[in-house]
Amino acid sequence: MATKKAPPGKRRKKKRKLRLSLKSSKMKKTDSYTDQVGWSTQVGRTLEEAPKSKEPETIRHQCSLCGAIMKVPKPKKARYTISCPQCGHEDSFN
Repeated sequence: MATKKAPPGKRRKKKRKLRLSLKSSKMKKTDSYTDQVGWSTQVGRTLEEAPKSKEPETIRHQCSLCGAIMKVPKPKKARYTISCPQCGHEDSFN
């Protein structure tokens, strides 16, 4: 838009330019403000996975011949055999 010219007998008021500045220089440096907007990490449930119960690394086995109870390391395969140290009997599992 074009500006309108004032009629010859009237004066137009001059617009003042405002100075806008931050008052940070006048604020006290001892003011401490902590932002508390947003999600709270201390309240409510978390979406992490629940820790799985760790299985024992040793299993207890009872000999089928003499009845002795042994603690043996957990086998890594599905098929394994356990030999009894007291009677020498071997138990096999498939």
